[in-house]
This record gives sequence, structure tokens and C-alpha cells, in this order.
Amino acid sequence: MSGLVIWDNPRCSKSRAALKLIEARGLTPTIRRYLDDPPTLDELRAAQSALGLPAIAMMRPGEAAFRELGLSKSDDDETLLRAMAEKPILIERPILFAGGRARIGRPPERVLDIL
Repeated sequence: MSGLVIWDNPRCSKSRAALKLIEARGLTPTIRRYLDDPPTLDELRAAQSALGLPAIAMMRPGEAAFRELGLSKSDDDETLLRAMAEKPILIERPILFAGGRARIGRPPERVLDIL
């Protein structure tokens, strides 16, 4: 992933706040509405690598889909990545990618770490 890209859900207040922080610095990221344009399994693997986190840290385990798929916080990374590819609502948001690195914007100010 090159350039400045944000995986965004415009209905999410954290996504909107992170985007405002980025734009306030005069930057214009490519916005990927990941619910409409879901990342592939390979893109999720690359995101995990850029984040340097276990797959569960990239997820929203409180979502109904987490329970519906019978997932557990102790499932292996590959199982969780595949679940996110199948149900992108499980992906934590927002995620900003810049220069081969990534940050989850929880809180939104975290995205500033890689700008």
C-alpha cells in the first residue's frame, strides 16, 4: 500500500474525526470505504504486517458477526483474517496507511503517529 490511504466508514465518528485530523494537516488521503470495497485476504495480511499487531487487535469483537461466525478472541490470526475478509464489518476502523506503516485510529489522534 503506497501513499496515504484510510480505510473509512463515514458512519463512524472515529473515522470522521481521524479524517478531519489528517485533512487539518493539509493532507488528502485516498479514502477507501472498506464496507463497500472490502479488502482481500492478502490486503488484510499486508495491513496486519503494517500494523504489527495480532489479527484480533484489528477486529471489532463486539459485532454480531463475530458471534454469528462462532469466533473467539483466541482464534489464530489466519482464522480471524479470513473472517474479516468475509465480513468486513469486523474490521476495526479507521486504519490509516502511510509509508508502509499503519495505525488504527482509536483514539483518532493515533493516526498522527505515522504522518
